[in-house]
Amino acid sequence: MASVLGLLEAREKKIREEVAGLREEAERVQAALGEAERALQRLVDARVTVTEVLTEPPLAAAGPAPRAVAGSVVPHRIEGMAASVLAPDYQRIVEVLESDAGRAGLRCQQLAVSLGLEAVPAKVEGLRSKAKRLVERGWILQVRPGVFTALATPAG
Repeated sequence: MASVLGLLEAREKKIREEVAGLREEAERVQAALGEAERALQRLVDARVTVTEVLTEPPLAAAGPAPRAVAGSVVPHRIEGMAASVLAPDYQRIVEVLESDAGRAGLRCQQLAVSLGLEAVPAKVEGLRSKAKRLVERGWILQVRPGVFTALATPAG
């Protein structure tokens, strides 16, 4: 039969190993908890920031309008927004429609000729796509199918 002290020492060794394992596990859990808390805080901060930005009034009059970039997306028109925020190709379309030649409205083939483009289907269809995008975003009007005109400017 083993001695009582030997049994106690064996039991103590086993418990010490168990305590060491639990400490290691506690450290891993503590590290994971810290990482999760940091991720949660980043999400909370992001939500607060987005909420603040969405509740602020637009800064339309805060400064000069951003310059156009070729190939950029056409922004939705806000009252008072100048056509200079549009990409150059879109600016040219609006300018032609605002000119005397475009006052009554132009079909895409006529618009292509006015812009100095060949009136071939590829050019006309590309122009039609751009004109429709300008209509969707409030920059020009489509008075009847295929006929585009500038927005009416108030007499003043």
